[in-house]
Amino acid sequence: NVRVPVTDVLGEEGAAFSYLGQNLPRERLAMAAGGCATAAAAIAHAVSYTSDRRVFGKSVADFQNTKFVLAECATDLAAGQTMVDHAVALEDAGELSAVDAAICKLFCTEMAGRVIDKCLQLHGGYGYILEYPIARLYADTRVSRIYGGTSEVMKTIIAKSLSR
Repeated sequence: NVRVPVTDVLGEEGAAFSYLGQNLPRERLAMAAGGCATAAAAIAHAVSYTSDRRVFGKSVADFQNTKFVLAECATDLAAGQTMVDHAVALEDAGELSAVDAAICKLFCTEMAGRVIDKCLQLHGGYGYILEYPIARLYADTRVSRIYGGTSEVMKTIIAKSLSR
């Protein structure tokens, strides 16, 4: 029951949510780019840590499993970065749709979670010590699958575009 003078009303009455929705694709694109950035940082930390850490007389980076895990992470990141680059091109052309942005956000934020989890695993117990950057990335990245629309909301948007 708040009364707002007509001169102080921004836009049309009752249209606030639609105004907010106009910016969601760009916001989701930014979140996708953030997912790629945090995944890249996690990989860099894992490469540095595994190169320095020695177990059984050799660096953790020398183990085949470490090489395979880092290769998987790099591949995931490359796929995510390609999606972000494509979405940026669409945005620049004024053609980024809600579905395009949802696909990009879903993939990149989920990818960041997977990559950071794998990189934390390579740190072993040190991965849970908050003084290590990987622990902060792990904790801070989780919310990216929630804000701006949860992964489940992104899936709903994508699924609706597939039905006729």
